[in-house]
Amino acid sequence: MTLGRLGPLGHEIPVLHHRDAVYDLRSLTVDIDGPFLAAGGAARARAAADAGELPVLENAADLRVGAPIAQPTKIVCVGLNYRDHAEETGAAIPAEPVVFMKDPSTIVGPFDEVLVPRGSTKTDWEVELGVVISETARYLDSPDEAARHIAGYVLSHDVSEREFQLERGGQWDKGKSCETFNPLGPVLVPASDVDDVQQLGLRLWVNGELRQDGSTATQIFPVAYVIWYLSQFMVLRPGDLINTGTPAGVALGLPDAPYLKAGDVVELEIDGLGRSRQEVGQA
Repeated sequence: MTLGRLGPLGHEIPVLHHRDAVYDLRSLTVDIDGPFLAAGGAARARAAADAGELPVLENAADLRVGAPIAQPTKIVCVGLNYRDHAEETGAAIPAEPVVFMKDPSTIVGPFDEVLVPRGSTKTDWEVELGVVISETARYLDSPDEAARHIAGYVLSHDVSEREFQLERGGQWDKGKSCETFNPLGPVLVPASDVDDVQQLGLRLWVNGELRQDGSTATQIFPVAYVIWYLSQFMVLRPGDLINTGTPAGVALGLPDAPYLKAGDVVELEIDGLGRSRQEVGQA
């Protein structure tokens, strides 16, 4: 069972993918958003489908695939969370999670176009596990409390402009917040349907060439620790997205790998969370 949103940008229909059918969730919610997730929306949707209370969305296959969650109040990102990625970029292994923010309006669908910003020469790729919050988290006592605050997991592409990020004033946010810089999806997989979030393979291809091939097993700070840690510094609210870092293989760490340019194609996948594909255009 997975949750998703189908239809034109700004007019997506909330849906449930369950037992080889796509169900229209508009009788339960206006969107896959914080209030829906906080109210146990995934379980309610599954129960309604099993009870025959939801209509099938007949033309689902013909609709654009949108990001599986509505725009959150914030996107929080963790940098350098894989040892091999820190090493390839020449960074020290962090003693605590490296935290930065990303503009929530960067979220687009998993098959939407990614735009290289004007003046950019170092637009880079990053496949990441995204975590979506279900319940307000503030000052959690320990990582053990994190599980009940997680709605589910999603394939996230944390597109980055390295010159903007690292060479122009030291502000990571501006290298992460350009238009279209967070393709998301195709689906939100409920946390209860993921057996072990610390054993998921992540892969990314550029123009058919495998560039990233890692596993969440090698995260420096695992998901539960990240949620606990963030809750000490900010309030995590239902619907918020946490990008948990990327493994080795980004252009920044590969001297022979060209950065993204118009006409390139990026494909990504995470075990059990689906696959996405973005063509690159020029802003």
